[in-house]
Amino acid sequence: MSIFKAYDIRGIYGQDLTEDDFYKIARAYAQFAGVKGGKVVVARDCRKSSDSLFQAFAKGLVDEGVNVLDIGLGSTPMSYFANGSLKADGSVMITASHNTKEWNGCKLCKANAVPISGATGIKDIEKLVMAMDGNEPPTGVGTITKVDVSKEYAAHVKTFAHLAKPVHVAMDFANGMGIAESVAFTGQDLLTHDDLYGEFDGDFPNHDANPLHHETLKDLQAMIKAAPGKYAFGVAYDGDADRAGFIDEKGEIIPMDFITALIAQDLLKSNPGAVCFYDLRSTKMAEETIAASGGKPMMSRVGHSFIKEQMRQNDAIFAGELSGHYYFKANFTAESSSMATYALANIVSASDKPLSALIEPLKKYAQSGEINTKTVTPPAEILAKIKALYSGKAKVFELDGVSVDAWESDGYWANVRMSNTEPLVRLNLEGKTKEIMEAKRDEFLALIRA
Repeated sequence: MSIFKAYDIRGIYGQDLTEDDFYKIARAYAQFAGVKGGKVVVARDCRKSSDSLFQAFAKGLVDEGVNVLDIGLGSTPMSYFANGSLKADGSVMITASHNTKEWNGCKLCKANAVPISGATGIKDIEKLVMAMDGNEPPTGVGTITKVDVSKEYAAHVKTFAHLAKPVHVAMDFANGMGIAESVAFTGQDLLTHDDLYGEFDGDFPNHDANPLHHETLKDLQAMIKAAPGKYAFGVAYDGDADRAGFIDEKGEIIPMDFITALIAQDLLKSNPGAVCFYDLRSTKMAEETIAASGGKPMMSRVGHSFIKEQMRQNDAIFAGELSGHYYFKANFTAESSSMATYALANIVSASDKPLSALIEPLKKYAQSGEINTKTVTPPAEILAKIKALYSGKAKVFELDGVSVDAWESDGYWANVRMSNTEPLVRLNLEGKTKEIMEAKRDEFLALIRA
């Protein structure tokens, strides 16, 4: 399986990728991005292999005549900030995100934190790498300069704070790069926090750094439940801190599309009429909440590179994705889990209700959750069948996979997508009632699994 993915480069260290591979990837990236003579931010996570991979990548850039701005251990949101604030020509984050300890990889950007995806360059970089034998002579001489952006980044994130009263939060850093994000909360009198797993450890000894897997949230839930009334909510970062999961004051997991609705609500108070995106798998309540808060709701396809492009095209101030990515125009149209945390804290501090009560009105409709089916039939054929069957009966569109919108007529919407990496078909469906959802869910699953 190729290490060149839809959104990044990722594989098992020592097996799928090595320092030699990273050296070639760096040179290919520099050639593709046209950054020779320019400056590129490079950050890395705390995995055991990240330091040596950084050295290899930096050498590849230097041999292409690129000047490296080494910001050291940092989160992915911090690397985006450094890219934009230092007016760099690109940035590289060495990380395997939420993957387990044996994995590593990198996320590549052009200037202004514009991501390079499979569709916009990763496959071109792969071709350049495949054409190399590793003995290509240097074409330039770059430099490596250490730069600390942590103070500037902290000040940048803190501009999102407008708390009306003190808020105390529980944070699970999972021994990952959420620890680097913690600078955004130091010295903030109204937002205080207690930590879980606040020591860097690339072996992730306590649990995987992946808040999408609910079992990784159990320790944070236990921490909150053990101290009733102490915490306004909990936040759990993933490995590179570009995603976050949230827990209410009772220790219950909050669906990530509900967080999208709440953050948009907060931002629209000071940005009336602004565009906010929700991904097409999100509850209808995300759209309705954005509209009710005076914003312009717009639907996005899944995937950070697509969402960022849609945000730029529509001058959006915010977007939320069901996977726990929260995107802010203020952070160079990129993720910031800590800005999301401040936005949620703002809402809680301004209300006389706890977070669970603020979430309750969003539980209006019935959701299926994402249901994955491994198919023998080619996924593209299944999507074509669904499109043909429902066209004429409902609004059918292909923003990402096939979406069927029968909300006004039959009280449901459905989205059916293909996985980018596996022979899977993914179904997300919501109904105005549980009965409608279950009936339509079973109807679509029967078609998918026929």
